[in-house]
Amino acid sequence: MRVIIQRVSEASVTVDGNVKSAIGQGLLVLAGFEAADVTEDLEWMVKKLTQLRIFGDEQGLMNLSVQDTGGEILVISQFTLHASTKKGNRPSFILAARPEIAIPLYESFLARLSVALGKPVGSGSFGADMKVALINDGPVTIAIDSRNKE
Repeated sequence: MRVIIQRVSEASVTVDGNVKSAIGQGLLVLAGFEAADVTEDLEWMVKKLTQLRIFGDEQGLMNLSVQDTGGEILVISQFTLHASTKKGNRPSFILAARPEIAIPLYESFLARLSVALGKPVGSGSFGADMKVALINDGPVTIAIDSRNKE
């Protein structure tokens, strides 16, 4: 599982001209799943996201997590995070999980994240053409892959 995390002042996702989800201060998470992902990957990523200390404390140091600040999370499915660009100019998405695997992983991830955060988590629509808007705060953008836990 790969994610790109962006610390945001606000973010939203629009599907078919309608805003599906919107958040204030928190994290915009682009999440990509591969066929080899298992429950342990989801659990590890949920813990990492909710406890990652990338929000400023009273001194402006990155010492607070999204949980500490009461922030929100918006998760967008993003199979292109598993693009391979080794050969040619057209990316290959062979490592990205097929929908029959990715959708249950995505839904489980959202549910687990909501429980860990203690409030609903915003989401896009899996497989839809989405328009994502955000104000990146910092900017702070971090990539995490569950295959690189150490």
